[in-house]
Amino acid sequence: MSLQISVNSTNDVFVITLAGNFVFNAHRNFRKAREDALNSSNITIEINMDKVEYLHSSALGMLLLLHDKANASNRKVSLTHCHDLVEEVLDRANFGRLFTIQ
Repeated sequence: MSLQISVNSTNDVFVITLAGNFVFNAHRNFRKAREDALNSSNITIEINMDKVEYLHSSALGMLLLLHDKANASNRKVSLTHCHDLVEEVLDRANFGRLFTIQ
């Protein structure tokens, strides 16, 4: 299943909701969502991963790039609603040191 991306801005949080397989082919759409988030006035960027079925290593690179760009503009990134499979991949990659994972 290809990755579906939706965005929503509420209060101080810009939410990017992902559904499907987070793989390299999603890089253009994810970059657009990332840029929308970074161009917003929101302080926090939340990546809702509740419906992510598969997380490829290329997705980790996309998340790291988001982290670096957000950090450069004094914004925080949180990864939320991570189910067991996604959380295991993030844990193995030591993403807990860079992101708030919920």
